[in-house]
Amino acid sequence: MTAGVLCNDVHSRLNPVRVAGVKQPRSTAEVADLLRQATRMRQCVSVCGARHAMGGQQFGEGTLLLDCRGLKDLGEVDRERGLVEAGAGLTWPELIAGLHAQQEGMSPVWSIRQKQTGADDLTLGGALAANIHGRGLHMEPIIGDVEAFTLVDASGRTLRCCRAKNTELFRCAIGGYGCFGVITSVQLRLAPRVKVERLVEITEIGKVIELLEERAASGSRYGDFQFSIDECSPDFLKLGVLSSYRVVEESRHMEPAAELGTEDWEELIHLAHTDRAKVFEVYSHHYLRSHGSLYWSDTHQLSVYLQDYHCHLDARLEAPAATEMITELYVPPAQLAEFMGRAAEILRSSEVPVIYGTVRLIEPDTESALPWAGERFACVIFNLHTEHHGAGIERSAETFRQLIDLALSLGGSYFLTYHRWARRDQIERAYPAFREFLRTKERHDPGGRIQSEWWRHYRDLFAAP
Repeated sequence: MTAGVLCNDVHSRLNPVRVAGVKQPRSTAEVADLLRQATRMRQCVSVCGARHAMGGQQFGEGTLLLDCRGLKDLGEVDRERGLVEAGAGLTWPELIAGLHAQQEGMSPVWSIRQKQTGADDLTLGGALAANIHGRGLHMEPIIGDVEAFTLVDASGRTLRCCRAKNTELFRCAIGGYGCFGVITSVQLRLAPRVKVERLVEITEIGKVIELLEERAASGSRYGDFQFSIDECSPDFLKLGVLSSYRVVEESRHMEPAAELGTEDWEELIHLAHTDRAKVFEVYSHHYLRSHGSLYWSDTHQLSVYLQDYHCHLDARLEAPAATEMITELYVPPAQLAEFMGRAAEILRSSEVPVIYGTVRLIEPDTESALPWAGERFACVIFNLHTEHHGAGIERSAETFRQLIDLALSLGGSYFLTYHRWARRDQIERAYPAFREFLRTKERHDPGGRIQSEWWRHYRDLFAAP
């Protein structure tokens, strides 16, 4: 164990925390032993995977950090029921590759239904902790893809959680940000891998919902809308690239698709920071050229992620240290155009650049204790350029709070994963069960064995007058 390790999330770099030490368990038994030892030594524990969440969920100052990326066991695919038991430390590329290897020469090939977009080397355990979603057109968050999971609780007990057993922990641990224990393996519901055809068009925000619904009705399983980020243009947050992925016959011949490589993405990111009119032109041109390309339903969800790209970008631009902070907001589909029009006003006045943004659809989650998709929503994701000094951080934080207020005023909500900048009244409106969530955490972990900066923040926020 290494003493006094400085940790941070890998994307925003705004959560530096010094943990007491790091352990890397490789089995459920090791996790249970470590938690029992921590109980005997009165040591608090935090839990991390790939460290991409930006709200401080992975680390706690002075805690023993359990880095769960070593939990990589993969069971045999149950081809009758479409299930597999997968270690919580598996990343999406590892999981997909393992599923393919097991089923080589078989038909159909069972594989994942959805994953987060934007990055691939994220763990399955982290996906459950945030109750993530992808760009499925008629999919609920990932809780709908989970049959069961194994959890080691704060006292070191190993529990199997599903809809019929340890139900409260099933509901709380998915979307519970690691507060209720360590998820060590997941029984995941799979789907037959199919060929899909990318359909692309340029359209306006007022037509997005109707078009995505039409695409879904005609066989598209995935889709999104990536909008213009040029705040100087009347097309800001209005014009965009709508893409969907329609299931086609497996007999169709699949040519290698012309995809953007690492150098292409580096140049797009540079343009997004220096010429936001040009970046939309380049990006939309690429996507329009890919219209009609064929992909597999699982691997088309993988994408390029440039680790530490902002360090190189800041040096290239001779600019202050910065990263992109993400916020995800939800509104009823009928309110999307109004939301985007008013969001454009907020973002222009804030002078915080939008570096990337997309719109997706999500079905309601009726199972988790902290459902962020309380009804069918349009999801709007903003990546805002955030300079790493007091004024820059506060500028982004205040902009996020204004966007949350706007979403709430239209009957929407927001995602807890990416920051801790929401006010308590905003949290209570978006997550009316939040106080009960904190009480349930205390009931299952009365000694506060499992802690994080995320949990400590909300514990103190809701304890304040």
